[in-house]
Amino acid sequence: MRILLIHPNYHSGGAEIAGNWPPAWAAYLTGSLKQAGYSDVRFIDAMTNDLSDEQLAALIAAEKSDIVGATSITPSIYKAERALQIAREIHPGAVTVLGGVHATFMYQQVLSEAPWIDVIVRGEGEEILLDLVRAIDEGRWPAERRTIKGLAFTETGPEGAKIVATEAAPTVKDVDAIVADWSILEWEKYKYIPLNRRVAIPNMARGCPFTCSFCSQWKFWRDYRVRDPKKVVDEIETLVEQHDVGFFILADEEPTINRKKFIQFCEELITRGLPAKVQWGINTRVTDILRDEKLLPLYRKAGLIHVSLGTEAAAQLKLDLFNKETKVADNKKAIQLLREAGIVVEAQFIVGLENETAETLEETYKMAMDWKPDLANWSMYTPWPFTSLFQEMSDKVEIFDFEKYNFVTPILKPQAMERAELLDRVMNNYRRFYMRKALFSYPWAGTGQRRRYLLGCLKAFLKSGVERKFYDLGKVGYWGPQSKKNVHFDFDESRTLTPAQTADWAANADRSRKAKAPMAIGTACGGGTEQMTEQDDANVPSLL
Repeated sequence: MRILLIHPNYHSGGAEIAGNWPPAWAAYLTGSLKQAGYSDVRFIDAMTNDLSDEQLAALIAAEKSDIVGATSITPSIYKAERALQIAREIHPGAVTVLGGVHATFMYQQVLSEAPWIDVIVRGEGEEILLDLVRAIDEGRWPAERRTIKGLAFTETGPEGAKIVATEAAPTVKDVDAIVADWSILEWEKYKYIPLNRRVAIPNMARGCPFTCSFCSQWKFWRDYRVRDPKKVVDEIETLVEQHDVGFFILADEEPTINRKKFIQFCEELITRGLPAKVQWGINTRVTDILRDEKLLPLYRKAGLIHVSLGTEAAAQLKLDLFNKETKVADNKKAIQLLREAGIVVEAQFIVGLENETAETLEETYKMAMDWKPDLANWSMYTPWPFTSLFQEMSDKVEIFDFEKYNFVTPILKPQAMERAELLDRVMNNYRRFYMRKALFSYPWAGTGQRRRYLLGCLKAFLKSGVERKFYDLGKVGYWGPQSKKNVHFDFDESRTLTPAQTADWAANADRSRKAKAPMAIGTACGGGTEQMTEQDDANVPSLL
């Protein structure tokens, strides 16, 4: 049984300006398959290698696989569909499989527009994919496909073709039993530009106990499950010692949410001497930093060098839509605490809602200058089509070209601005912020790791700017304020929305969260005062 996994070739000028990111999904799925005895697994990273359709076809032809699988987030869905179409053309007998968050919820849309896809894996892939592979290997596919949980496929009967979704599979309960096969990746190609070191993206937990209306994490993972910190450090030690990784980012939405486990993780890194070999970064929320003020020196000692904070400003957003609470003073204090601890801090701003104006964008710039983060990032609001917020704002969404749902393209059109003006004002914020940092901040940011890191970040920004990759500026034709009238986003307006058909996943996840009284629902990421308690997660024996 030969299995081929493909990471589709999609680029948007967002996070990838900092380097090439290793597709961790391939390592986790490969590890699960190999543990079960399916050792003939190959992987093609079409994104990192920037493969054309012709180059991808040649590699697929050479593999002669029985199963060809791909993954997709929303903006890469069309590239993933095309990769599997190529596989079907070359190996018509192979079973084509698609997974990932977009296919999980939008299987109706995907199977309708890509009939060459045989089956969609809905949810976490390790156990569902293994059940599928076994059925194919044992000759039970497609006859017994309705008995396999967590799938969606098109079935043809006397009444014609219909899309079938089997019962949702349970989540992976023993996350510590998952052992990634990191050897499947071409490690020499995954470099983090600010440090010029190899980079990895392991995870410590899956899911989130909060239910922000703009987010899909809690819907996709459903349960919040935390790994044994020692197991996570085992994995990081393997990445460092065997694959020469010098920087990693925890994939978790908010790894500090489980304070006790996070402290254990940091202490284990220190005990093994890993901070001398590898530095790392996280995304988290302001309230966790304020809560952990006295622990920040420990986090820095463990090698934490970069913290990205969701600091959305109350004047900027309709925070009731986001199920958030944010206090401007708290944002400023959290940034100050991190800088004092020697940690590089990045402030995240979401822009591009329907109430955006030139004045609100200017306000975010003034906030950034007042708060003094080391880095600032203005991301375009991206309305994931399978979130409750998308449904609430559906009358304001007119673009359904999912390839542009990438945090750098204005999907919503503000009432008071054209999309090109919105892009121009965001670029104006970037120009002013980083010009001041380059001239008056980074060169004088002391000595040692923090200063080198900041200068490396500046190098990454300059490199992406010269190459016209930053924010997809080269593709849209933006060259500065004088080019606003010629900016073209090239939306495919022929794309229309097929209902997400996610009632079962959304309802079940929502019910499970609401049953966890007395925890308040949905104050996470950038704001909120809620913290996890012992009752919030049965997998956590105690939380500090």
